[in-house]
Amino acid sequence: MNSKIDLKKSESENELQYIWRICLAKDSGVLDATWEDVADILNKELIDDDCKYLNESVYRKKFQQAKAFYENVFSKMRSDEYQDQITSHRRELQKERYKLQTEKLEYNRWLREDARDELFEQKVCEAIEKYAPKSQPPVRIENSHGKRAGILCLADCHFGKEFKIYGLFNEVINEYSPEIFYERMTRVYSEVIDLIEKEGLTELHVYNLGDSIDGFLRHSQLWSLRYGAIDSAVIYGNYMGDWLRSLSEHVCVVYHQSDGNHDEMRLLDGRKGQHLNESVGKIIKNCIAIKNESNPNFSLVENKTGLIFDTVCGFNILGIHGEVKDLRRSIMEFENIYDTKISYLIAGHKHHGEFSECGVRKGCIGVGSIIGSDDFSMSIRQVADASATFLIFEQGKGKVDEHTIVLN
Repeated sequence: MNSKIDLKKSESENELQYIWRICLAKDSGVLDATWEDVADILNKELIDDDCKYLNESVYRKKFQQAKAFYENVFSKMRSDEYQDQITSHRRELQKERYKLQTEKLEYNRWLREDARDELFEQKVCEAIEKYAPKSQPPVRIENSHGKRAGILCLADCHFGKEFKIYGLFNEVINEYSPEIFYERMTRVYSEVIDLIEKEGLTELHVYNLGDSIDGFLRHSQLWSLRYGAIDSAVIYGNYMGDWLRSLSEHVCVVYHQSDGNHDEMRLLDGRKGQHLNESVGKIIKNCIAIKNESNPNFSLVENKTGLIFDTVCGFNILGIHGEVKDLRRSIMEFENIYDTKISYLIAGHKHHGEFSECGVRKGCIGVGSIIGSDDFSMSIRQVADASATFLIFEQGKGKVDEHTIVLN
């Protein structure tokens, strides 16, 4: 017997692997031996008892059966079709594996989110338990208000004008006449006294921001004016003189007045700004001064610029009629022109209220009109409530409150 292989069973082989290796060596000619020799080799390695030795036919038949199975089954595994099947099965197995992985990831993600929610709730509860006993409710401190004063802003009364403006359903949107002006000023008077008593004020600055009468700026105004310009100014001035004297019985009144474009004495064919020094505002101012000549609770402050400049609770305030495009820019321009710090700029003219902060304790205040929406407002599609504005200033704080007195 000629052998080119190791006939001993290695430690790494099991019995079937050892039998397959020896029989395959015999079948392929690597082992030059008979089947009886193969049986002797296998029996000596695998069976200790001679009585239990297996004959060569047992090994030979088992090998041949195994070889036939291998050739019929595993040889087909080398074909392309079978390889495709294997690949397909492998892909399906991979997909199932990914499904399981995805499901596991989603499950783990849900667990993490749920755990985070529980952890968040746990931390919140711990924080509440830790800090709740240490928190202290606020304790009311004594009133620390500094000096306070009120400012009543009246703008665009357009006294003498009469009109009715109708809506889509023929309802009256706004109506105006001298009688309605008196009614609205009575409401302003009542609300101002309520605010003075509520806030405990002893000083009130009244700013008349111009356009007290409607004047003669356009020919079309002749159809809507009850009185002439001079008559309107005298009637309005006398009424406001009595109105302010009555108000001064409740608080010390400081009256200021600015010029308006409608207050200007302009001929029917005159141009804007042609007679700036000729204004019915002078008539109004003189009427008010005469009515309060002996009133100790009233003072009239006149500024030759035609503007209002006042210091209230330590803050410089400039009052203008408001014929400017941008109030925020105007406050800086006026500071440059007069080389004076201006904390607040107050303006009328636009017939609607607004407030714009321009810095720390610095701002622009637009106030509404007594007349409210008129034919001109409707033509430019800009309407607003008829109103007056009541401001409260406090030392060290500036404007601390603003109350709009709605009149229509």
